[in-house]
Amino acid sequence: MAGVRFLAIVPARGGSKGLPGKNIRPFAGQPLIVHSISAAQGCPLIERCVVSTDDPNIATVARSHGAEVIARPPELATDTARTHDAVRHVLQMLDTVGELPEYVVLLQPTSPLRTADHLTACLEAFLASGAASAISVTMADSHPFKDFLVRDGYLVPLFGEEGLEQPRQLLPTVLKQNGAIYVVGARRFLDTNTFYIPPALPFVMTARTSVDIDTALDFAFAEAIATGAA
Repeated sequence: MAGVRFLAIVPARGGSKGLPGKNIRPFAGQPLIVHSISAAQGCPLIERCVVSTDDPNIATVARSHGAEVIARPPELATDTARTHDAVRHVLQMLDTVGELPEYVVLLQPTSPLRTADHLTACLEAFLASGAASAISVTMADSHPFKDFLVRDGYLVPLFGEEGLEQPRQLLPTVLKQNGAIYVVGARRFLDTNTFYIPPALPFVMTARTSVDIDTALDFAFAEAIATGAA
């Protein structure tokens, strides 16, 4: 399957201490991972969607909803394993058989409120911009100019004293990663092992669509948004 421009990778390991079985836990009527698979399938620019998993139950759900599955080695599915390593494994497997895509799009299943429309808008903006990468972001909950480090038992401003008393409106706009969309050239990812390659295009999403599920409370909040209860 050579010549693919955009490949989506959905990383979904079986273990989760914070919320066991979360990747296939029912969310708004479907297993959580299916929302990311459906978003990829609904984006006209994404030609292929691969799920990387070590879990046979996740693999079964992924295949039943039209995604390809590449088995993840156990050493890449531990609590300390990085998502980057799972993405690298998939790309190396595809490169070996001559199927490396032009671009890779990381879609973490813990961002179920990211839709096909978000993906399409992000990828279209990325192509038009000439950027080397794109990362979805949202407004930071708190401004880092107001934050402290603790040094020798005492508070030290993270970015100097001048920002501590400034009204937030006068401070630079700060955006944070929301974990929903990462886009980069596949070959460049293999060369650099990072999704942040400048110039990096920000794709700004609302706080409501940026919920990243890590706990049961996150799950309930995101589902309430998805079902219109919040």
